This record gives sequence, structure tokens and C-alpha cells, in this order.
Amino acid sequence: MERKIPDFSGTWEMKSSENFEELLKVLGVNVMLRKIAVKAASKPLVEITQDGETLSIKTSTTVRTTHITFTVGQEFNETTVDGRPCTSFPRWETDSKISCEQTLQKGEGPKTSWTREITSDSKLILLERPVCKRVYFVHVDQLQAV
Repeated sequence: MERKIPDFSGTWEMKSSENFEELLKVLGVNVMLRKIAVKAASKPLVEITQDGETLSIKTSTTVRTTHITFTVGQEFNETTVDGRPCTSFPRWETDSKISCEQTLQKGEGPKTSWTREITSDSKLILLERPVCKRVYFVHVDQLQAV
């Protein structure tokens, strides 16, 4: 029996964020840059397009826009939240959750990973380890179009 792949597609608005500054602190980001990053990332907009198990995720803040494209089950290169180049390996943790371990390409530093999960009440939960949790809701315009 073939597994049903959840649909992560949509434009997502952040509704809550826990411990983002603490995550940056653990990663060694200096206090001034932490304050700027926390302010800039207070209302990111996340746009996800999906083709099967390939996801393209664009995250926009007032300071920068990041874009990653990956296929679940295949390694890809990206950067950690604090800008360090890494190799990432996303995999299905459950039927609705993608878990991704990040391995630094150079140097030493705290172990980082992320998960993205669609919940039964249509929330997108992003966990950035070791300590950050962000909750997103699908954009209102998309709910009206359904």
C-alpha cells in the first residue's frame, strides 16, 4: 500500500515563536545580531510549493529571504539559521512530519536540526533544535479559496 504524502503547500504566517533568541544564543550569535535577528524574524512569511516529495520553501523577513529546495530522502546543502554551511538529510519521521539532521561542512558547533509537521488542525509547526518552536497558520486568502 502506498503512503499518502501530506500537502505542505501554501503561504504560511507565523502565529507564535518560542525561544528563537535562545536558539541564536546557543549557536553563539552575538547579542547585537540576536536583537536584530529577533526583530527581523518576528513575522516571517513562508511560501511552500510541493511536487510529491520535493518541497521548495521560501522564507521572507524584513531583512532577508532564504530559499531551499529538497527531496525527502536525499541529502542537500543549505545553511543553518546562523549562516553556517551544512549538509542536510530530510526524512519522514511520521506520516505528517519531516525531520532533518544538519551536519556542518566545516568547523565545529552545536548540533542542529529541524522538523516541519502538518497538524490535524492545519497548523505548520517548525522546530529548530536545540530550543526553538514556531507555529504557522495557512494564509487567510487560501482558506477562503478552498
